[in-house]
Amino acid sequence: MRKQILVLSAIVMSMTVFGQKNELKTAEKAIKANNVEAALAAIGQAEGLIENADQKTKAKFYYLKGKALYNNGKVKNIGKTAAALKKLISFEKQTNKPKYSKEFKEIQGKLVQRFSTKANDSYKKAVETKSPDDYKAAAKGFHNIYVLSPRDTSYLDNAALLYSMAKDNKNAIKLYEQLLKKGYTGITTVYTAVSKADGKKVTYADKSSRDTQVKLKLASNPGKEVKESRKAMIYKNLASSYSADGNAEKAKEILAKGREEFPNDYILLIEQANLAFKAGNNAKFKELLEMAIELNPTEPSLYYNVGVMSLNQKDVEGAIANFKKAIELKPDYADAYNNVGAAILEKAEPIIEEMNKSLNDFDKYDKLQKEQFEVYKEAVPYYESAYKYDKSNIAIVQTLMGLYENLDMGDKLNEIKAVYEEMKQ
Repeated sequence: MRKQILVLSAIVMSMTVFGQKNELKTAEKAIKANNVEAALAAIGQAEGLIENADQKTKAKFYYLKGKALYNNGKVKNIGKTAAALKKLISFEKQTNKPKYSKEFKEIQGKLVQRFSTKANDSYKKAVETKSPDDYKAAAKGFHNIYVLSPRDTSYLDNAALLYSMAKDNKNAIKLYEQLLKKGYTGITTVYTAVSKADGKKVTYADKSSRDTQVKLKLASNPGKEVKESRKAMIYKNLASSYSADGNAEKAKEILAKGREEFPNDYILLIEQANLAFKAGNNAKFKELLEMAIELNPTEPSLYYNVGVMSLNQKDVEGAIANFKKAIELKPDYADAYNNVGAAILEKAEPIIEEMNKSLNDFDKYDKLQKEQFEVYKEAVPYYESAYKYDKSNIAIVQTLMGLYENLDMGDKLNEIKAVYEEMKQ
């Protein structure tokens, strides 16, 4: 009885092997005849049986599957094709019988070159057109290169960035999450030398390539540069993508993680501030901007925005101080001059209220009006400076008209009225 069972097992196994080899022969013939569908169908039939095959048959299976998916360069599914190419190369390395690996490595190289050219062309076009579709085409191209050559994670980084520029937030999120999961930092060493041909600095793919050029006396002054970590920027871009996709809570979570890892990163801090502003949390926005000023005390827009928040909180003197600091750093900052004027005019509000209560007390009214006009006089030079640096702002022109009229500044009023009439045309 036991012998009978063994015989039956042997028959089943031989039939299985026979079936595998038949399917592989069918696939091979179909590939030669450029009948990809028939080849893939035969490979599909053999796939369920391949686990028990010998090494030679397995290698042949992986080879034919890769060739069918490659389809003489007419690749339809880059993910499956790349996986098939890598499976064969990995298998032959493991068995130490590299029969087909050289051919597949050449195919890999051709595909990387092709997608690289295509991705770079799409990127150049996107820079010119600013079209989301062109950015998306470039992103797909760089992602395909990464799929084929996953050791160079910078391609995945490029793809994620370009998806975000294409406003394709879901794909950007997916790739940025992959980068963080992989622990990618973007820190790389770039090898350089000066070309003897034109005297320009040249970047090389690796140290060996650079050293060869130097030995051949085609280049001189070899050097290297270490690129800084991009991880903080990845946190920032991922948070931006979540925010743009309508998930503010996830964006906050990502930024919190980023700030925990990079507590003094200015860009992450600004992104947190922007998120607070979008959420209507002005107090948090102002607090984060003040922290940003400590990190970057020469950025005028920070003082300007703190000034705006201070003005909203009725802290007039604090607002004026911040707007003036912005002007100190950027002397042609029209909006800051305009807002100093607006903050000064806030001082006139309680005076006007008191004047309205004193309509029957002429002496008090006159005294209050003098105070009102002193405030106006203080504001005038700031509005004039705002107009000097932004002559297209009709609101500034209208404010100056009102101030000149109240202060009986006839000549200036006529000049600004002429400007106003011209702007209305």
